[in-house]
Amino acid sequence: MMSEVLTPQLRPARPFFSSGPCAKPPVWFPEKLQTESLGRSHRAKIGKTRLQLCIDLMREMLQLPDTHRIGIVPGSDTGAFEMAMWTMLGARPVTTLAWESFGEGWVTDAAKQLKLDPTVIRADYGQLPDLGQVDWSNDVLFTWNGTTSGVRVPNGDWIAADREGLSFADATSAVFAYDLPWDKIDVATFSWQKVLGGEGGHGVLILGPRAVERLETYTPAWPLPKVFRLVSKGALSEGVFKGETINTPSMLAVEDAIFALEWAKSLGGLDGLKARSDANAAALDKIVEDRAWLSHLAADPASRSKTSVCLSVAGADADFIKKFAGLLEKEGAAYDIAGYRDAPPGLRIWCGATVDTADIEALGPWLDWAYASLSA
Repeated sequence: MMSEVLTPQLRPARPFFSSGPCAKPPVWFPEKLQTESLGRSHRAKIGKTRLQLCIDLMREMLQLPDTHRIGIVPGSDTGAFEMAMWTMLGARPVTTLAWESFGEGWVTDAAKQLKLDPTVIRADYGQLPDLGQVDWSNDVLFTWNGTTSGVRVPNGDWIAADREGLSFADATSAVFAYDLPWDKIDVATFSWQKVLGGEGGHGVLILGPRAVERLETYTPAWPLPKVFRLVSKGALSEGVFKGETINTPSMLAVEDAIFALEWAKSLGGLDGLKARSDANAAALDKIVEDRAWLSHLAADPASRSKTSVCLSVAGADADFIKKFAGLLEKEGAAYDIAGYRDAPPGLRIWCGATVDTADIEALGPWLDWAYASLSA
């Protein structure tokens, strides 16, 4: 019986372990947000100024070179990545890599929507495909950090420096958590809702010079909706990358992102964010190592995510995991830790920078409690 299992006394102070939207920064309170831009046009001076500040802070925190442009676009990471696909693919053959659900989504887009007959390189959940198979005369689409499998590429060494095709990195669970080799990335996308703990609905599109060249020299065969159009009269719409968004943004979400970026800056920027994420992942690693019934879905530490960490529970099926997560939510000990619906049954615990290491450590006894409660 559940009553026979000793309930831990210490709860995580902030039991927010969702992998998106993720925990807000630990110092966040809504009244701390700047509000002067709210109720104003995003095209007014104050709106443009705040949007530009958000872009400038992202560049600084990501240590992004001046060669790469940053734009705020609609539709979260999905909108940003599909914008890149619809505007740039079709110029040369395409290779898509998939080892989790979002990578499979890009396969579906390339094959069934754009009908590009891509080369598809797959691996099962928890595994990474052989990156040496990639033909860099193709445009190549991949997730840098697979949010739903906990598997990431270990580095950018496998991306050819002399590639003919473009590299498209869905980097939504990777930015602000790893050192990304921007000379190897032609297109990157993410949303504020992951490592920054920001709000959903807005995506960020990063374009390197080779991506800009593609946009200005290639016209896709298919029609483009207004929210995807990045070129006007054969030239890049530079305003998009200077705070002039394609459609109306939520200035509240922008202010929220600015708050998170300024918090990141107060930590020492990218290095501070990486240190927090690394500490969280290490704390969760220790929890896993100390429990025979827990294991990492990603077996190889070199390709194991330090943000969206996916765990296997011995003998668990989907119903067990649903009950497991439900017990912890009811107790206010952990929210939203069931694995992604398309992934093998298991747990998914966000270890990004907005989570406090002490809360990861406090989670361990609660995992024991839930497992024992359901196994009794």
